[in-house]
Amino acid sequence: MPSNDVRTLLRTAVPTAAAGAVAVAISALVAGGKGALGAVVATLIVILFMGIGLLVLERTAKSLPHLFQAMGLMLYTAQILLLFIFVAAFKNTTLFNPKAFAITLVAATLVWIAAQTRAHMKAKILYVEPDSSEGKKPENKGSSS
Repeated sequence: MPSNDVRTLLRTAVPTAAAGAVAVAISALVAGGKGALGAVVATLIVILFMGIGLLVLERTAKSLPHLFQAMGLMLYTAQILLLFIFVAAFKNTTLFNPKAFAITLVAATLVWIAAQTRAHMKAKILYVEPDSSEGKKPENKGSSS
């Protein structure tokens, strides 16, 4: 994995994990152990889904740049739908507190998106590939008169 990909992943996963830790503490205070467990599960799901999506998007950008925008839109739509399915599937669970789970899932997703936006804005991405192998100046092709 190239260092830019790792840097972007770290710049998005760390704030999400920090927001998840805050959510775990708040959920533990409000809903007890089941609330904390729900917040932990939600944070892990967001980091896993969004991390995989980011890696797929980075690979697509390198191999198929003409599909990057369409792939990004499709990927984010699929991720939001999958997260919605998780909320619906665990809405009546007794394993953990479903409200803490749902609120943490939404909050962690919003933190991930904000952190990813910030990481991409701060990234120094070259728009033109510099041709470092040839140090020639362009020749004048115009008329000599």
